[in-house]
Amino acid sequence: MQQYLIDAYNRFIDMGVDGFRIDTAVHIPRVTWNRRFLPALENKLISKYGAAKAKDFYVFGEVAAFVNDKWNRGSVNHSAQFFTWKERATYSADDATAAIEQFNYENNLGTGNQPTSTNAFLQGNVYHAPDKSKFSGMNIIDMRMHMNFGDAPNAFWNGKDSDDSVNDATYNVVYVDSHDYGPNKSSTRYAGGTDAWAENVSLMWTFRGVPTLYYGSEIEFQAGKQIDCGPSCPLANTGRAYYGANLEGSVTAADFGVVSSASGAVATTLGKPLVKHVQRLNQIRRAVPALQMGQYSTEGVTGQMAFKRRYTSGTVDSFALVTVSGTGTFTGIPNGVYTDAVTGTSVTVTNGTLTATVSGKGNLRVYVLSLPGNPAPGKVGTDTAWAR
Repeated sequence: MQQYLIDAYNRFIDMGVDGFRIDTAVHIPRVTWNRRFLPALENKLISKYGAAKAKDFYVFGEVAAFVNDKWNRGSVNHSAQFFTWKERATYSADDATAAIEQFNYENNLGTGNQPTSTNAFLQGNVYHAPDKSKFSGMNIIDMRMHMNFGDAPNAFWNGKDSDDSVNDATYNVVYVDSHDYGPNKSSTRYAGGTDAWAENVSLMWTFRGVPTLYYGSEIEFQAGKQIDCGPSCPLANTGRAYYGANLEGSVTAADFGVVSSASGAVATTLGKPLVKHVQRLNQIRRAVPALQMGQYSTEGVTGQMAFKRRYTSGTVDSFALVTVSGTGTFTGIPNGVYTDAVTGTSVTVTNGTLTATVSGKGNLRVYVLSLPGNPAPGKVGTDTAWAR
């Protein structure tokens, strides 16, 4: 059975798939992932793409921990972050026996003796090379943020609180709702309102992790509808209803996120205010490498959802200060000229302090420091109802 599944995954790789979402990963013991499936996947990718390019393949597992705790009811083996780590003990050759041994070993060590990581965090204002030596090869869906996205500041706080227990939280998949649940294990699609959606995506597109939208959320598709009724009601009445009709028509795009013209139903979809907001956030994220891959810190930062991010690699050095839905003050930062990617406003910092003034739910500021060879991009995109 293991080989059959490995062969199936390998066939998808041969077909050109460049990432896997591993459904219900928690139902296979981590030791089996770590010594069977993940090494087989790595071997296939290396043979096809070479060792360097193989690392670009993105694997993330669904470990559905529907609690607000850092550790799922105190059980490390059933917690999402647990699956991002390699084994640290040797177990029996038999997989069933090894699973029991691993469970007991890690359970006895408990939550206080699990590995920790600084891979998601800046050291002061400095980016450091992440340590992947103990990475299992599997990233995760950020279930804790998902559970708390009924309120974006709460999701932000909960995400930060778990990040030191994940091998590298910058690779967490972050979403508000999905084909299974809304926040707080709600059985309905998110219906917090357009301003709340704008705030959620403003946070997701600038905070650490990989922002993810369940199809249709950009137009609040089926908001408040029961996500899954099983066989008791028509699919069209659920949160899983067919969305494709909203995309029918034609689109001409002049550049990334820049629509020159559209016709048919997709033109109506693209005209929605929240769609335009997501498009602009995509443009800002693309223009600021720190928002894509950067580590973050809240050291010296005040504000409800405020943080600094940096990414440094080769000739790229990107440093940004972000605050969402409210004013943020940043102290102990490098002096220099910072330009907001939202408004285009520039501020010269001479005393290591910058205050970014923001009002309005979902509005944000992204002040980017101009560095040698890495000038700030200036204002990116066109104002939206929220990013202005």
